[in-house]
Amino acid sequence: MDQTGNMDKAREFLKRPLVIGILCAVAGLLLGLLIGWGIWPVQWYDASPQQLHPDFQDWWLQMSIISYGATGNATAAQQQYTALGDSAEDTWARVQANPQGIEPTVMSQYGAVVGAPAQIPPTTTAPGVTPTPAPTTSLKDKLLPILLVMCVITFLVGAAIVAYLVLQNRKRGGGSVPTTQLPASQVETPAEWTEYKTPGDQAPMAQFMASYKAGDDLFDDSFSIDSPSGEFLGECGVGISETIGVGVPKKVTAFEVWLFDKNDIQTVTKVLMSAHAFNDTAIRQKLEAKGEPFQANSGGQTILETATLRLVARVVDMTYGQGGLPESSYFDSLVLELAIWQKQ
Repeated sequence: MDQTGNMDKAREFLKRPLVIGILCAVAGLLLGLLIGWGIWPVQWYDASPQQLHPDFQDWWLQMSIISYGATGNATAAQQQYTALGDSAEDTWARVQANPQGIEPTVMSQYGAVVGAPAQIPPTTTAPGVTPTPAPTTSLKDKLLPILLVMCVITFLVGAAIVAYLVLQNRKRGGGSVPTTQLPASQVETPAEWTEYKTPGDQAPMAQFMASYKAGDDLFDDSFSIDSPSGEFLGECGVGISETIGVGVPKKVTAFEVWLFDKNDIQTVTKVLMSAHAFNDTAIRQKLEAKGEPFQANSGGQTILETATLRLVARVVDMTYGQGGLPESSYFDSLVLELAIWQKQ
């Protein structure tokens, strides 16, 4: 496929809302990590003493004790001690264990003023050894692994969705290969290809087979139309248009056959209807809003044309279901051949 064909394919792929959503989510996470943690990281200001590292909390309390010893200001001492919040008692215990030369009398008086525990908690630290506060984890260090995990999960979910869409597309298009890429005789299909190479007829640019069987309630085959050089020209397909009755599996009474031309402004659609639906005035009028109706008959065909493409849809094989519904009202199976020509 040439570069132009690749670009056209990429543009069509990016028109899908789901793909755009996945790409935007992944790009947003990556951009957020880059800006929020790299270019403009969060800066903390005006932190209270209880948010400081334990080493700095020790310094805060030591300075408060020294200040109280020099000024005797009990109110200031109480405010400074209370500012440590939940860390006050732990900080007091560490400073008691390692007073850094503060006189015991001042320590005792300070403790009485602020209401701190009088007894030094037992410690297993060897005499003369300064206890080392346990390392603490900053908010940034806690959030970074979480964000990385979220990014990885988003990427994996996006990759899984893309893989699912690709597999679904291959599944729907399985066995339907353009004749410009592989001869019809080499493709396993539920029926024989139509031979268009008769005198005076031009061979189609591509041929596809769409096969429906009752129970395939999500039936929706679509095929990409490419030129012999690989340029993307459009798409065609067939899907369920209308059902009849209730219950599962669905009783399909009509299909939509459609042709999209990248050079045209609209998608051309025709409605392939069961004999009952075609002859029922109410159903037919309802489906005429979706496209021109035509009755399904084995071997019958209809033509869809756009600005640059022409599609012949031929009913290769079909059977009706049997049951409590009107005769010939829903399909048990349908094999539809789609042949494409590019207008000169």
